[in-house]
Amino acid sequence: MILFPAIDLKNGQCVRLEQGDMARATVFNLDPAAQAKSFAAQGFEYLHVVDLDGAFAGKPVNALAVEAMLKAVKMPVQLGGGIRDPKTVEAWLAKGVTRVIIGTAAVPMITREMPLSSQASTVLRSRMPPPSCTGMVTALSMPSTACAFTGLPAKAPSRSTMCRYSNP
Repeated sequence: MILFPAIDLKNGQCVRLEQGDMARATVFNLDPAAQAKSFAAQGFEYLHVVDLDGAFAGKPVNALAVEAMLKAVKMPVQLGGGIRDPKTVEAWLAKGVTRVIIGTAAVPMITREMPLSSQASTVLRSRMPPPSCTGMVTALSMPSTACAFTGLPAKAPSRSTMCRYSNP
């Protein structure tokens, strides 16, 4: 089993949201780089990071905190939140992010066959079937054909489903 400790970023700080509500955030570390180092010191081999502000804004917001974590640890980092286009994907990969998580933009990017790095992963997130493809906050039903196109079953599970996308 591989465990990915998670760091959720809000206002440059490590937080946990209560039921996904940005107004109910608990700060558990003011220094994301120190938290990443702590996870590395505990023996974790990978790190999962989400730019919560970016997810809500539709563009990266906590770039300085992410870059500080990338400099602080040598473990592979996967990043999500506010990543909506191939240019942003490639920019994060160039800065040292190992894998990029594309949530809201996943279905439009895949269905338009936009070129992505083989390191890009897509996430279709929903609270209940059918999958949502407009982000964590707003749900929009996705047709079964889109599920089939992305390799998901038409009756996708209610939890997040990760799909690997590679260039042909």
